[in-house]
Amino acid sequence: MVPLQVPLVDLRAQYQSLKPEIMAAFAEVLESMHLFLGPKTRAFEQQFAEYCACRYGIGVSSGTEALVLALRACDIGAGDEVITVSNTFIATVEAIALVGARPVFIDVDPQTYLMDWRQLETVCTERTRAILPVHLYGHAAEMGPILEFARARGLRVIEDASQAHGATYQGQRVGSFGDIGCFSLYYSKNLGAFGEAGICTTSDPVLAEKLCMLRDHGSRVRYHHEVIGGNYRLDELQAAVLLLKMPYLEQWNQARQAHAQFYTQRLREVVPQAPEVRSWGTHVYCYYVIQVEQRDTFRKALEDAGIGTNVHYPVPIHLQPACADYGYTRGMLPVTEHAAERIVSLPMYPELTEEQLHLVVETVKQALLIGVTQK
Repeated sequence: MVPLQVPLVDLRAQYQSLKPEIMAAFAEVLESMHLFLGPKTRAFEQQFAEYCACRYGIGVSSGTEALVLALRACDIGAGDEVITVSNTFIATVEAIALVGARPVFIDVDPQTYLMDWRQLETVCTERTRAILPVHLYGHAAEMGPILEFARARGLRVIEDASQAHGATYQGQRVGSFGDIGCFSLYYSKNLGAFGEAGICTTSDPVLAEKLCMLRDHGSRVRYHHEVIGGNYRLDELQAAVLLLKMPYLEQWNQARQAHAQFYTQRLREVVPQAPEVRSWGTHVYCYYVIQVEQRDTFRKALEDAGIGTNVHYPVPIHLQPACADYGYTRGMLPVTEHAAERIVSLPMYPELTEEQLHLVVETVKQALLIGVTQK
């Protein structure tokens, strides 16, 4: 095996380009010793909310906690049902389970892997309280019909935008459509901290106030606790990194889109399925996901050439052992299950060089050609 030439994600490349500013920002926070809910957090919350065209941003400790607190702020709990998708990271479903509610799964569109809103009617019951669409891989979900369905039935809409910072639906950024938008700021995301972080967005002042209380032990005034909350605050050091990175987000997204266009133009004729972008939305390519046959053989060929890959995600959530009690079995979500057996993510990050892009494309072509000849 040759040394890794093109990693799936190269975190060092971005860090090196910003290192002096990052170290200065850390020093500023450490000199002040204002280590949580300080000026960096407030400034980042405001900037991110404005970026998403929302009135409020509430920084939290992770994307998972953003989802949990959003559900709690919307008073969703035991006995309630939340409609979502199975083709996602388990945090989407964990959050529903952690508030005592039950996830109800519908299948996804076979081209975009996003929630197929046409199936909402088939699973909506008197216990349904919310819809939780996922803007997966960087593409916005089709929010118009989802919102129309929810409003007609008095349901909450909570967006999982953890992989879609800056993606748009009909020209409007995700995170601004539902009652609350939830973003992971995990270090490998389009906008990432140096560890764990997350943020909720909303334009509802009541929900914003509840989120602020829930993240800080249920209090508005220190040592006065109105509800049971927890310690889910955004760390000031992480806020400093995020605040520094915010001005670069659009530039980085544009680089991702350019890289994706490079891949797609050269691979569309050889891969069974390249990423699709719907006319009503944009894609910011947190991941560049294709479908291939003989996936293990394909990944091994790329690994041998020094190219990193991953699978987002190999086992759908409804088939995970942790979700066995929900009663789902293989065959119930056929589109999701079919995709999970074939999807693979290629290297995607803003700092990819032209040489690296060419290497990935040529290696993918060779690997697929080998796969065809071995059949």
